[in-house]
Amino acid sequence: MPVDVGSMVAPGRTGVLVMEMQRGVVGDLSKFPDLVEACAGNSVVPNLQALLASARAAKVPVVHCTAAFRADRAGTHAANSPFITALLKDPAHMLEGTGAVEVLPELWDPGDLESRRGHGFSPFTGTSLDMLLRSLGVSTVVATGVSLNLGIPGLTLEAVNLGYRVAVVTDAVAGFPADYATAVLTHTLSLLATRLTTKTLTTTWTP
Repeated sequence: MPVDVGSMVAPGRTGVLVMEMQRGVVGDLSKFPDLVEACAGNSVVPNLQALLASARAAKVPVVHCTAAFRADRAGTHAANSPFITALLKDPAHMLEGTGAVEVLPELWDPGDLESRRGHGFSPFTGTSLDMLLRSLGVSTVVATGVSLNLGIPGLTLEAVNLGYRVAVVTDAVAGFPADYATAVLTHTLSLLATRLTTKTLTTTWTP
């Protein structure tokens, strides 16, 4: 059965989640050149600028899901993840209070919301994101940002488990290598979420 996109992402029931579009992840302070290149190749930043402008105009809340770590690593359990363990060998990696954890300035608006985590890969675990969304009346989340390797699948799976409908914006997400990112969208996220484009959403949200 075809999805009624207009109903699914209607203002009043929808929120946009922007995953880790931070200066230290994909911006000027990034140490992940492959991810920066993947974002550029998929035009993620300009597409997100258009998408977020349309969402704000339609009164659809925008929540930036960010990651940051304390210098003493309190609240971060790294031993259960080889990737996090490797990242935190750098004592300056994504520290609270530094420019690295800031949202890309071209994507930030003072009316936006932020949900920050200090552990794991999902924006829901150990944060108040679920309660924030429910307080806003959100039942559909629009997933954007990075990466298709970890963050976006984690976001999508947990959102579905919590009872949300999910739409993944295929030209506002990125991962690497490119063929793997495409495979995740095709063979994993298609089973969990509706795949939409920036143009579809901006058209839907434009009166």
